[in-house]
Amino acid sequence: MVNNTLDGKIELAMNQQNKALNSAVINSMKPSDKDISDTGENRGLRVSCGKAGTKSFFYRYTSPVTKKLTQIQIGRFPSTSLAEARVKLKELKDIRRAERCPAQELKQEKKEELDKKQKSSSKMTVKDVVELYLKQYIEDRFVNGKKIAGARIKKGQLETRRTLYGDAVLVLGDRFADEVTRKDVVNMIMATVERGSNVQAGNVLRELTAAYEYCIGLEKFSDEFANPALLAKNSLRQAKVRLTSKRGQRVLSDKELTKFLLWLPGCAFTQTQKNILRFTLWTACRTGEICGAEWDDIDLDKSIWHLKATKTEVERYVQLPQQAVDFLKQLKLVTGKYLFPSIKTGLPIQQKSLTEQAWHMRRDERMIEIEHWVPHDLRRTVRTGLSRLGCPSEVAEAVLGHARSGIEGTYDLHKYESECKVWLQKWVDYMDTIMID
Repeated sequence: MVNNTLDGKIELAMNQQNKALNSAVINSMKPSDKDISDTGENRGLRVSCGKAGTKSFFYRYTSPVTKKLTQIQIGRFPSTSLAEARVKLKELKDIRRAERCPAQELKQEKKEELDKKQKSSSKMTVKDVVELYLKQYIEDRFVNGKKIAGARIKKGQLETRRTLYGDAVLVLGDRFADEVTRKDVVNMIMATVERGSNVQAGNVLRELTAAYEYCIGLEKFSDEFANPALLAKNSLRQAKVRLTSKRGQRVLSDKELTKFLLWLPGCAFTQTQKNILRFTLWTACRTGEICGAEWDDIDLDKSIWHLKATKTEVERYVQLPQQAVDFLKQLKLVTGKYLFPSIKTGLPIQQKSLTEQAWHMRRDERMIEIEHWVPHDLRRTVRTGLSRLGCPSEVAEAVLGHARSGIEGTYDLHKYESECKVWLQKWVDYMDTIMID
């Protein structure tokens, strides 16, 4: 009696030697069914139904290399159609006819692909190079609970990290370190120079060169590898690109200062940047010192600012004129730990943001129409203005926080704090008068 069930029909169809495999038969397969083989020129193509009902195509053959029965998976049905499986089968048979083993070749291809991925994943990025240089050389670290001092003091450690992350990591951080070229580094440095930050450009190039050299010393690169930052340094030297600051001579005249003070409130600097520039004119402090100011160091009752982090690493007390105190009383109502925080991070605003914004303003023709100036020129303007008002040189130098040298620095230990308070107030009052005039 002929079995009229669907299973019976499948079995009958498969028993017919000249009956080709078709999609309907594959769709009807169940986990309990035996593997089904194709016929004719597609002989060797088999379909298997797994326990979960998944149908897979296989090519079963005798390997010409090992002389053993071998099986290789072609794909899963229906994502791989029967027609596609047959095309792939023909390719595999062609390999076998050439006395090669398709399974071995596929295994080798997978191994090469895996090796390639592992090699790529193990390669260092520029950020990895920077972090290794910072954490294992520049910064303090702990080994077995014991502190090992870094190559720089704490302030230098922070500055080196800021320098490298501000440009090198920002621009090249995700690139593989051994694929960065001399031209990549030159372009990054020139972009920094073009925004007017020549000193920053030089610092970035110096630290990036050192970071690469440190990793080369640890044999993180092949013997043929050449430091792209060092190559860029040589190129820039040949091109006579200046990566240091010129001795400053720019001072704003009274006419320019008046124009600047009138222009500042409505200009394109952010409000925080405007406040820093104004505070520079009130105190003659460096913009970098002002950017990092904290409220814990401000005593509004005594009108002083205990400046701890200075360029000369000598703490001092900055005397605050009344205009600065009135301003700070209002500012304290809207800021947290820092006087001049970044809106995005809440951390102190970066000093370089001032020169970057000034560069953008010049590019967009929104800068004040006076001779080229930079924020540090304001500090020089205060010093020159104090001399014009008759301020004694030793007091004016104390206002700027300059360390005295020679015999005078050895024997005259007076801080001139009360004198600084008097003359800074005279200077700020003078600025108010030229605004009225």
